Amino acid sequence: MNIDVYGPGCANCKRLAQQAKEALANLGQEAEITKVEDVMAISDAGVMRTPALAIDGRLVLQGRVPGVTELEHIIKKAQLQGK
Repeated sequence: MNIDVYGPGCANCKRLAQQAKEALANLGQEAEITKVEDVMAISDAGVMRTPALAIDGRLVLQGRVPGVTELEHIIKKAQLQGK
């Protein structure tokens, strides 16, 4: 699983990346988490609001930082849809 965190490097973007790591740990899963800070790459991904989160190339969250529990649900849902 690949997780991309899109944002300019702000505190919320860093918090989203950290909470995604925590959610993965709680689920007992591993993933490669990449922070994407390049404005053109963010735009090319279709992100309209940061921070944003993509799982395996699919944008699943924009414009907010959910709690760890909600991120766990988002990750599980993305896995089910990817199968």
